[in-house]
Amino acid sequence: MELEVRHLRALCAIADAGSVRAAARRLSMTQPSLTTQLRRIENALGGRLFVRERTGSRPTPLGRTVLSRARPIVAEMAALITEAREAVLRTDEARLRVGSTGGTGSSTVVGWLRRLHARYPGVDTTVHFEVSANLLLRMVAAGQLDAAFVHEVAGCPLQPPPGLEQRVLVEREPQFVAVSASHPAAHRAEIDLADVAQDSWMVDPAADGEWDGLRRVFAAAGLNPKVVLGDYNTAGILTAAGEVVMPCQPTSASRPGLVVRPLAGDPLTVRLLLVSRPSPAPGTDADEVFSALREAYTEIARGCDAYRRWLLRHGSPLLAGDPGAESPAGPPPAG
Repeated sequence: MELEVRHLRALCAIADAGSVRAAARRLSMTQPSLTTQLRRIENALGGRLFVRERTGSRPTPLGRTVLSRARPIVAEMAALITEAREAVLRTDEARLRVGSTGGTGSSTVVGWLRRLHARYPGVDTTVHFEVSANLLLRMVAAGQLDAAFVHEVAGCPLQPPPGLEQRVLVEREPQFVAVSASHPAAHRAEIDLADVAQDSWMVDPAADGEWDGLRRVFAAAGLNPKVVLGDYNTAGILTAAGEVVMPCQPTSASRPGLVVRPLAGDPLTVRLLLVSRPSPAPGTDADEVFSALREAYTEIARGCDAYRRWLLRHGSPLLAGDPGAESPAGPPPAG
């Protein structure tokens, strides 16, 4: 068997996603077919490339060696394809391609796009979503994206390729928890980790740093909850049904059957970043792209009651100029 670029792309996807199942979803393949492909690659190379653990798939020493050579090849091939397609489709119209991890808040991204369209009416602006922040950063470095809105879990730094610019949107955003409206702790203004330690926590293995960040937080509290690996697209349904609880952004809205509450003491936090190339696209400006993102995020944050109360308590600059920032915070909303 001769290794092809598609095989290297599959290996990188497994490493980035953290499991064969998540990688198969990303590659639009079935899990059995990707598993079979992985076994053929391992047979061709003469050794195991990944070890399957409770939390997913981890590269072996041989796997890390292969990945270190595979990633540049995959990135270069992706850049070549992108450049070739752009050469074919190139027109006089400028293009701005932005990316985002879905977890950073789709409402923010919608507002961001609206503002970018208003700022640059002559620019074709598109958005690309990925669960993995590190994958988005590599796409920016490879020229497949101009900028990416990502989150970095505290204690689990991202790995931005050299040559990219970083702008900090929020230095410390608290992560809240989503629970079923029938959960015993759902009526509280804040939920303590101990109150949800007996629940199953759903974590998407493709979300860089989220499982490691949770594990660190629980270990520090002397807790060891059960973890369920899955994707956040279906997590809301399971949470509302009382099957799992899950971490979520403070801008997430409660909905029928599901409530969002702060975690007492803010044990889990992330840093929100815009990472871009120095010159995002002809006719655009990186500072303006960031300004549009900041305006969109601020609008959503101010409109989210639970998060707004948190911002008030912490004197956040996000509320600067908000006429209601000096008013006392009211009681928490009912579930």
